[in-house]
Amino acid sequence: MVWDVLVVGGGPSGAAAAYWLAEAGHRVLIVEKKRFPREKTCGDGLTPRAVHQLEAMGLGDRLADHLRFDGLRSIAHGVTLELAWPEHPLYPSYGYVVRRRDLDEMVAQQAVKAGATLWPAAEAVEPIVEGGLVTGALVHRKESGADESVRARYVIVADGANSRFGRALGTARDRSYPMGMALRGYFKSPRHDEPWIESHLDLHDRNGANLPGYGWLFPVGDGTVNVGVGLLDTFTGFKQINTSHLMDAFCATAPASWELTPENACGPPTGGKLPTGLSVRPKVGPTWLCVGDAAGSVNPFNGEGISVAYETGRFAADAVGEALTTGDGLALRGYEARLDAEYALYFKVARAFVRAIGNPAVMRELTRVGFKSRSLMEWVLRIMANLLRPDELGPAEAAYKVVAKLVAIAPEP
Repeated sequence: MVWDVLVVGGGPSGAAAAYWLAEAGHRVLIVEKKRFPREKTCGDGLTPRAVHQLEAMGLGDRLADHLRFDGLRSIAHGVTLELAWPEHPLYPSYGYVVRRRDLDEMVAQQAVKAGATLWPAAEAVEPIVEGGLVTGALVHRKESGADESVRARYVIVADGANSRFGRALGTARDRSYPMGMALRGYFKSPRHDEPWIESHLDLHDRNGANLPGYGWLFPVGDGTVNVGVGLLDTFTGFKQINTSHLMDAFCATAPASWELTPENACGPPTGGKLPTGLSVRPKVGPTWLCVGDAAGSVNPFNGEGISVAYETGRFAADAVGEALTTGDGLALRGYEARLDAEYALYFKVARAFVRAIGNPAVMRELTRVGFKSRSLMEWVLRIMANLLRPDELGPAEAAYKVVAKLVAIAPEP
């Protein structure tokens, strides 16, 4: 059998692409190297953009079973601001916290319900190349030990930040783009069901010394909270920072009411890489394309990758669907054009921003000034969560427009 599409990886971007292609009537096979449910390092927070994509896939009722939050509680320099998600003509003004072990299975099941076929515990170990074109993959079925040659007209690469399959096709991350690192764990906490996710922007150790990066506390609603730290390689002294020590310091200095004690830890923390800004190239070949973390699509502003994963998966499905329907493989070029239209300038602005805050003095001054004005921080939230309104020019949109014009003509270092 020759499938219409082989999707390598059943995470957010792969499952989304599979859903939209199967929904359109195409024959889709997802190969996922692990069996659901499986753990993934993530903050578990779903922003309004992510919720919009999930609701479009018919998962609104499933999401409603999880903890809904109204916005972001941001803390720095002794000041706490509760910033509600802004009203938007397209995206909802709420988010959810859903553990990735539950979320990824939910979306993969929805793709199967739409008509896709899922092979769990199946790893695409190498591409099949015939006549210079990728025509499928050699798939190792872990539970039977068998290797199978899977043929497909198109291949979507969605195997995450390390993307072994993508590298086999010649993809590589542009190392001039920011790379993030994150560490997260779960703790039992009496504040597990609060309607806000919380970020801490001025980390320090037990002695009060400033530390780079940021911390988060996301209530899960099941008796636990997702606790994590993140930082970008643009931060001064990045290579000398031990993320485990950063996590320990954050847990020790977080508000005592969260009760982030070693006794309340649900297990050791896990870490992962955050390739940002669509830093992986090439993203498209004659018969294949990359999505989600395999394309390096994490938002540099805030380290959030789920919404962009769902969006790139959907964009990929549109491009591949057009190629299948018209018989014109050149339709895949539309995928990269759509990525550029949607993200190129926004991510360029984000890269300029994170390079600036890599200087600790700049970061401290920006947060000190910003936290004096709720309105300013509301603008910042709208920009950093990519929730600018297309239908009106408010203060946040006007400020972003000015900065974007300057960044658009500025050469990158």
